[in-house]
Amino acid sequence: MTLRTIRFAAALDRRRARRDRRGGFTLVELLVVLVILSLIMGLVGPRVLSYLSDARGKSARLQIEAIQSALDLFYLDMGRYPTTSEGLQALVVRVPNADRWNGPYLNQTSVPLDPWGNPYDYRSPGASGPYEITSLGSDGRKGGTGDASDITSTR
Repeated sequence: MTLRTIRFAAALDRRRARRDRRGGFTLVELLVVLVILSLIMGLVGPRVLSYLSDARGKSARLQIEAIQSALDLFYLDMGRYPTTSEGLQALVVRVPNADRWNGPYLNQTSVPLDPWGNPYDYRSPGASGPYEITSLGSDGRKGGTGDASDITSTR
């Protein structure tokens, strides 16, 4: 190695050392970024969670409409809706003394649960129609508000 090469290498090492000392972030800069991120999450987080609860309610309404369509097909074949004791299970499994049963009326092998994992409540006759299907919401109990409110069929 020549003296010139050694001096060049030493100068290069000094430049790298200077650059490495200036290359990181200060603690203040990191804290500012964390504060900005937490402010954004504080504003966006609740809005995203409300969309999630709205989506579950809409999903329950869509499932109830699909079950209503299956109940109408059951009615066309049998001339009646399933009784409360037969329940929605009559849409996927033949009930006793059902000679004209032409099911299953749902595409699933069992009656779906509501979006919160609870079974749908079925009554026949219903309060204002031939039947009533109810999802009890996130709390699984009658009544409630918001995400825990009941979703009932409109027929």
